[in-house]
Formats: sequence, structure tokens, C-alpha cells
Amino acid sequence: MSADLHAPLGQGRKPAKGSRRRPSAAVVLGSLALVSVLGLSTYSAVAPLPLRQFSEAPPLADDPADQTALPPGAAAPPGDSGQNLAASRPLGGATVQRTVTDDGSVVTKFSPKPRDGSGPVLIDNQRLGQDSRVAALPNDDLLENTPEGRLPIIGPDGLRPFEQYARPWSGARATRVAIVVGGIGLSQTGSQRAIRDLPEEVTLAFAATGNSLSRWMQEARRKGHEILLQVPFEPFDYPANNPGRGTLLTTDQPAESLKKLHQAMGRITNYTGIMNYMGAKYMSDAVAFEPIMRDIGGRGLLFLDDGSTARSLTDSFAKAIGMPYAQGTLLLDGQPEKAAVLAKLDELERIARRNGQAIGTAAAFDETIAAIRQWSEEAAGRGIEIVGVSALAAEAGQ
Repeated sequence: MSADLHAPLGQGRKPAKGSRRRPSAAVVLGSLALVSVLGLSTYSAVAPLPLRQFSEAPPLADDPADQTALPPGAAAPPGDSGQNLAASRPLGGATVQRTVTDDGSVVTKFSPKPRDGSGPVLIDNQRLGQDSRVAALPNDDLLENTPEGRLPIIGPDGLRPFEQYARPWSGARATRVAIVVGGIGLSQTGSQRAIRDLPEEVTLAFAATGNSLSRWMQEARRKGHEILLQVPFEPFDYPANNPGRGTLLTTDQPAESLKKLHQAMGRITNYTGIMNYMGAKYMSDAVAFEPIMRDIGGRGLLFLDDGSTARSLTDSFAKAIGMPYAQGTLLLDGQPEKAAVLAKLDELERIARRNGQAIGTAAAFDETIAAIRQWSEEAAGRGIEIVGVSALAAEAGQ
């Protein structure tokens, strides 16, 4: 051992024998395994493994209505051998339909089977109201051609004009008020002002005896209004008080009354129901009024009684027929002055707060329109929701 304490450390030393080691077998195998795993992961990322093809279940032999053949020229996927791709399976009564596209992909569609009334009720929230972009256009499925014109009917799928042309509302449990302004079509300036100035939540009633009804109907629907058709009925003091041409009279035979009704109905489309114009005598005559109510209800329309007579049989017939109906709560413009109409609207609000809802009726006078517009602008701030009259029409029998 050297005694030179001044020599630099680590210099001049001879390497020790056996200090250089070779890698062990375990290290080599571990490295190879790591490389293999990384290589397999890279390959899987760029070239996914093929998935196993599952064949379709065979169609059910006892339900041929659910069978749908492959589209012409389409090849069956592997395992199907050209068999039908649609089958009804135990999926809550659903019909499963598979369509093969041109590239061989299979698109699966689930749809409910027709129900016999014993199963759960399916609610279609698209049945209420129209898209505003087509609100002025009628649904041809809800019309029939007759000698009196195109008349409303219930559609082949059960859709009613009452539902198709109704104005949607919030569904909230708030105080609801419907305001119906009638006489649209009797005066050009009055009709124009009502459609232009009244809030879209206000329901407009078109007089069957008016002019240019199709034009006004389209403008009102584009603005967002729900509409009714006003039909003239015989008052007690007829003919001294004459509602106009085509008035339904208690002395008419049922066929003649229905013809008059249908001529009025054929004037326009897109209305949710019928509203009386006068008619205290006619609506209190059971023999005359019953066939009219049955025809209106059978066409999927509501009936609005303006509430002007306590002798009306509307409630009794509507309940017996099972049709939607409503009754006016308050006449707003018996005194057509703005201040007086505003006072009536405040009274209507008090009734609605007490009962949950109320319906006010009025005519398209300038003072009435101005008052309704002003009151409506303030009502929302007091928690009042103005709705179309269809939202307050009771489904009799429910």
C-alpha cells in the first residue's frame, strides 16, 4: 500500500478484477417483454382488431305485419342470408326495424306498436299547436272537401283541429286569463288594428258574415293568434235583432241548420272551435241545438259560449257528447270606453285569482283594443298568464 498522501485520489489505481458485470438473463427477458408490449399497443392503435359479426334474430312468424324486406339492391349483412331485418321483440311493445344502407351499414329504428287502449298512454307533445312558420297553412289531413267548402275533421291518427291550431302555453300552475276579441272581418280597419296591436296571446274570433276572412286569418295566424269562428244564432228578439245572413234559426230543419253551419265553417280554416254570435234563443232550444253541438264535437272542435245567456244548454250537451267547451266569464266592453274596459279587465283578474282562470269576451272596437293592450303589458308583472281559449276549454267527461 502506497504511503504517498499527496497523490490524487483514484489515480494510478489498477482496475479490480471482476468489476465489469454482464447483464443477467432476467434483465434481458424483461426488456424483451417490455418491447413486445409496446409493439402490440402501437399495432392495436393503428390497426384495430376486427369485431365479431353478430347475426340478427329471425323474424317472428306470428307477426307478419312487422316484417320489412330489404331495400331493392341492398345486400344482406353476413349471417342474415337475405332474411328480413325487421322483427317485433319484447321491448315494451316496440317494433324494431332495421334498414341496410348502400354502404352495408344497418340502421335500427324503434317505434311503438299500435295500442288497444289497455297499455300506458303515450303523450305526444308535438300534437299541440303549429310551428309559427306554417301557422297560416292548414293541415290537409284535418280537412274534407264538401259542397259547402273545406270543413274541419278529425285526422286519421286522431289529431283534432282543436289540438293542431291551439296556441301553446307554459303549463304552469299560475293564474290564467283568456281574452277573446270578436267581430274580426266585419270592419277592415278594425280587423287590421286588432291583428296589429293586440298581443299575440289574445284569441281572435272571426265573424262568418265578414269579408276577406282568408286574408285576415293568415295575418292573424302568422302573428301568433289562436282563432275561433263566430257563427250567428237566433236571439229571442229575432228578426228585430238580426245577427246577419246565414243565421241558424229554431224553425230550421236539422239538415238546413247543418247546411248553414257548414257554409260558415267553409269560410276559413285553422280555427280551434266555434263561438256563438248572439243566439240566446237557439242555444236554449234542445231540439235545434243538439245536432249542431254533435256536429261541432264530432269534427274535433271546441265550442265557446260567450256567456250572454243563463239559459244556454252548452254545458249539458258538451258533457253528454264529451267535447271540449268553455264559457265566457265577463263581457269586457258593454260600455266601449277605455277606462270602463280597463275596470272590467281588473274585475276579470280578480275572478281569475279567485277561481284560477277566467275568460273575457269583447269586440274589436278601438277603445277596447287600446285597453286590452295596455292591461296585457302590465298583467305579466302581476303573475297573470294570458293564454289561448283552448287552454281553458274543458274536456267534458274527463
